[in-house]
Amino acid sequence: MRVLMIAEQLRRAVPGGIGTYVRGLAKGLHDIAGFEASGSVQPYRVEVTVFASRPSGDRRADPLLALGFPVRCSPLPGPALTRSWDLGLLKLPPAGLSVDVVHATSLATAASPAPITVAIHDLAWRQLPEAFPLRGRRWHEAALARAVERASRLIVPSTATADALVASGAGPDRVVVIEEGCDHLPPPDFPGAASFLERLDVRGPYLLSVSTLEPRKNLSRLLAGYAAARERLPEPWPLVVAGPPGWGPELSPGPGAVLAGRVEPAVLAALYAQARALVYVPLIEGFGLPAVEAMAAGIPVVASTMPSAGSAAHTVDPVDTDAIAEAIVAVATDDRLRRRLVAAGRTRARDLTWAATARRHIEVWSSLV
Repeated sequence: MRVLMIAEQLRRAVPGGIGTYVRGLAKGLHDIAGFEASGSVQPYRVEVTVFASRPSGDRRADPLLALGFPVRCSPLPGPALTRSWDLGLLKLPPAGLSVDVVHATSLATAASPAPITVAIHDLAWRQLPEAFPLRGRRWHEAALARAVERASRLIVPSTATADALVASGAGPDRVVVIEEGCDHLPPPDFPGAASFLERLDVRGPYLLSVSTLEPRKNLSRLLAGYAAARERLPEPWPLVVAGPPGWGPELSPGPGAVLAGRVEPAVLAALYAQARALVYVPLIEGFGLPAVEAMAAGIPVVASTMPSAGSAAHTVDPVDTDAIAEAIVAVATDDRLRRRLVAAGRTRARDLTWAATARRHIEVWSSLV
């Protein structure tokens, strides 16, 4: 089975959670191929080609190459390619390439004579319109309509997103729930993390939050909750907010809070492993990878309700700053609660592998061939 996987999200300055999904799915496909082919189980015979717009810089530094599959690039830059797909001026696959299935890893996709599967990670622009610019809402709405029209299957990471998609008019028989993995981070780089924290003037225990800085991540309330909790902690442990800038109002971190910016994956793995707790309270999430990344690292999690965490996090109302403060204090200081959350988190994370995610994708693709 020949699959064309669109990886246009990796051309973005901030690939975000969708970028993690693209990399994780590629990892899972490789994990399956390596394990199955070397064992007694019939190997999955999937030939993947990755496709996106032309790289803006040196082709040798193209992030698509790190996915480990053959790469085909359009001669068009990203905005022009996406616009041509939106207008129906170009189809997939590109000339000279024959495939059985096209898999779009986001709503950016084109029409195709081959069956198409589209990953729809959330409908947050509908559920929380004030957290998205008007232009973005308009594009997402039109792109969703195109995806529903073009796709044979719509792949979502949670039943909540599936329900929202069906409520918007998608046939339930075309919507498939496939949870995402959390085993994508490399081994922790502890020396790199130590240097990173030293540059931030962070010493000793700390709390961690991980997200792109944008309105729906609810960072202003997180910072307010942390400010209220800080004086109630055994020591004024800092809050390290790791993640690249996105868009929205400028944040005022306040005493003890540090906006750390973009973090390399191995350093992030070490930050997770050494943190007192993760505090992650977005207003809405289609899945919520940081919560289970932290659980896999063995630290307790304070989170708003999100599909990834299941019942393994200490959940709070994300608009209640007092509740966020109470949760921070409890999870940072109550050893019995901490042990329970760590155990529940490890169990939850153990079930979320990219190999399992890849197998389910292959099952869906195979049903269309």
